[in-house]
Amino acid sequence: MSVVAPVAARGRRPAPGAADTVSALDRGLALLRCFSPARRLIGPTELARLTGIPRPSVTRLAATLVAHRWLQPEPGGERFMLGPGVVSLAQVFLDGLDVRAAARGPMQALAERTGGSVYLAVRDGLEMVLVEACRPQSTMLTARLDVGTRVPLPNSALGRAYLGAVDEPTRAGLIESLRAAHGDAWPALDAGLQRALAEHARTGWCVSAGEFHREINSISIALAGARGEVMSFNCGGPAFSFTEERLRQEVAPALSATVRAVAAAIGGHAALPHDMQETGN
Repeated sequence: MSVVAPVAARGRRPAPGAADTVSALDRGLALLRCFSPARRLIGPTELARLTGIPRPSVTRLAATLVAHRWLQPEPGGERFMLGPGVVSLAQVFLDGLDVRAAARGPMQALAERTGGSVYLAVRDGLEMVLVEACRPQSTMLTARLDVGTRVPLPNSALGRAYLGAVDEPTRAGLIESLRAAHGDAWPALDAGLQRALAEHARTGWCVSAGEFHREINSISIALAGARGEVMSFNCGGPAFSFTEERLRQEVAPALSATVRAVAAAIGGHAALPHDMQETGN
């Protein structure tokens, strides 16, 4: 029988008692973070199991979230789903990302040129969250992740590129959190991550070949925005078309050009060795 780690153990919220946090708000956010595309309806008992919060507290927190439209009850049932209140904040966040407007055109052009899916993601906890997605109009044989999809840091190309681009203290802290979150599965994940980080140090890009999504290969390059915020761009598709050789020889240069174009538009720089030297980072 598989056991789902509590939300706190997956690194999605601060540990109880962390400095400058409000425990009730922390617990309410933990409930919201339990929902995902694969888990759209969750009952109080399941929320208590996932978060480690006692069920009576879950019931009170859920009632508060329902009152503010962050959650809504299942019609005719006892479970909850995300409410319309989350949409307005998400839209404010997405609209505030100027990089999305600057990136959309170059990303679509790259998707058409390579025949692959192209994504832009930012970090949230121990995962990357897609904030933009472009696919070629000429083919259906592409990975079909949507805006809002979460992917893991250690074995996705997006997460690996992010880890390769951040400063050493940030990277070390995230890796330690990943080690604690993944337990016995960590050595195998870490082996692939370390190979990817070594390649990133040489080239500025990271590859994931079937390690996150079976039969899907992709390559990612990170970008640092004008304020230093790091995000990752990704291009890939079915492994039979996007072989590792093609990713490195053909897609990597095209993705590099795309990321540099977006960086120039927003006053940032690509996390590529040459670009980093030019900016003095």
